[in-house]
Amino acid sequence: MLTEKQTQEIKEHLEKAQNPLFFFDNDNDGLCSFLLLRRFLDRGKGVAIRSFPDLNKSYYRKVEELKPDYIFILDKPVVSKEFIEKAKEDNLPVVWIDHHDVEDIKNDYVAYYNPFLNDKTYEPVSSICQKMIGNKEDVWLAVIGSISDCYLPDFYKEFEKKYPELGRKNPASAFELLYKTEIGRISRILDFSLKDSTTNVVNMIKFMMNAQGPMDILEENTKTKPIIKKFNEIDKKYQSLIEKARKLKEKKFIYFQYGGSLSLSANLANQLSFEFPDKIIVVAYINKDIANISIRGKSDVRKLTLEAISDIEGATGGGHKNATGAKMNVIYLPRFKEKIEKLILEL
Repeated sequence: MLTEKQTQEIKEHLEKAQNPLFFFDNDNDGLCSFLLLRRFLDRGKGVAIRSFPDLNKSYYRKVEELKPDYIFILDKPVVSKEFIEKAKEDNLPVVWIDHHDVEDIKNDYVAYYNPFLNDKTYEPVSSICQKMIGNKEDVWLAVIGSISDCYLPDFYKEFEKKYPELGRKNPASAFELLYKTEIGRISRILDFSLKDSTTNVVNMIKFMMNAQGPMDILEENTKTKPIIKKFNEIDKKYQSLIEKARKLKEKKFIYFQYGGSLSLSANLANQLSFEFPDKIIVVAYINKDIANISIRGKSDVRKLTLEAISDIEGATGGGHKNATGAKMNVIYLPRFKEKIEKLILEL
């Protein structure tokens, strides 16, 4: 966890920011982290980052367009040097809050906070934000962000007491809540909504800035109709894909590969790891000439991932001990598949 001193420093940065711009990872942890801070401050704009794994220089155009006085980066493991240099040139303070297993950021210009560097814990950024601001009315957002990142926060009991019909008492894991309860369904609705067009994502974020509670998302009206419609559309494809993946289980692993216009590799890998906890899960999504890969498992799959891509030109990868991602040119995918299957069988 972050120290009291680090938490206080972040709060001081937030108080100073009169027109903050929040860049957040394009998943529920990133989204809910932004919403928690935005609703607390009642000011600032947010931009979901779809590039993997970094926040690259191309996103600086949003800084030039929106002209903030502060930049906050939430739940991104990598930020390009060019992006930071541009912020430095414009004299814009940068506060970066993350929780991935990465090396400390050696840049004096950036105020960098990561609980993993303190005590090797992976507490999601949404959980960090909730503990920092302490707004009990928004605990449901922090729960959504946390369970989507396979983390059961210690404030879950507060949520369960307030919304007993949405969760369950004494869940065995965060993913039990994500896949077996109503708050999990709401979480998946938001997650799939982030995969919509930019216009619809912006409208969803505006709606979520003012949502009074989780049930607002389930109430179908003019504002939620596109959100529910997108969920139903994606979920139909998702259920078809996961049914195919379930049939591919080997003794030690599941390797599933698919293509198309919809990236669901992380979602598929998460659910498969919940359903098959003793297997290593590898889901590869192919889009044109790029393969994005999600790996999950009880063992150290981060080490496994880095070893599997070590001799593949241009490949990148990393993440948490039990949940990682990798990216490479599709021409190298057969080599990666062969190598990672060999490494898994040697475990």
